Amino acid sequence: MPLLDFLDPQAVLPALRVSGKKQALQELASHAARLTGVSEGAIYEALLQRERLGSTGIGEGIAIPHGKLPNLARIFGLVARLDKPVNFEALDSQPVDVLFLLLAPEGAGADHLKALARVARVLREPGLIERVRATRDAEALYAIMTEMPKAA
Repeated sequence: MPLLDFLDPQAVLPALRVSGKKQALQELASHAARLTGVSEGAIYEALLQRERLGSTGIGEGIAIPHGKLPNLARIFGLVARLDKPVNFEALDSQPVDVLFLLLAPEGAGADHLKALARVARVLREPGLIERVRATRDAEALYAIMTEMPKAA
């Protein structure tokens, strides 16, 4: 199943410049606010709250910051490739250079967890993360993230 249903072409940042984790979260919140109509502050606060529970850096240079928001209409995804890796306090202590922001309505329940699992699965597809890291083009990055996985 592709990520297409919650990743829009405008929600792709192929060469984001940030100096650290907090700035990365602020930039993601800023871009998400423009695309969702939800306040940047509310998004940023939801992301910070989740990070306080433990880093969303899942390893291998990947992080999936996520949160639930009361004023969000639907599950929303945004993918960002960082110009330079930053310390994200990831599980494997490796710096992060690929982020997938996932926001869900407060009442999303299991759909939020299913979307989170799908993002993690897609980012672990063999060869996909290397292709993500190799592109600086928004259209190409969107195509990589939304293509159908190969049949097993």
